[in-house]
Amino acid sequence: MSRSSSNEPAAKNASGFLNNFKYEVANELGLSNYQTADKGQLTSRENGYVGGYMVKKMIQYAEQNMPTTGSASGMTMGMSK
Repeated sequence: MSRSSSNEPAAKNASGFLNNFKYEVANELGLSNYQTADKGQLTSRENGYVGGYMVKKMIQYAEQNMPTTGSASGMTMGMSK
């Protein structure tokens, strides 16, 4: 499995959406100044909490939008084996 930089979204046109999503999640977590804050001055816990919560919300969205019938065995979700 080849891998590019971990900071690049798989879909190039998704970066704007992901940035907006990140700031929306930070607001939900009470980090209202996250967009203007110097990320180097935030704790690892604060930065990690935003990223972890983003992943949690994306997984919830995927689970809610999965087909309810059929087999998932043929589904690779874009991942190489």
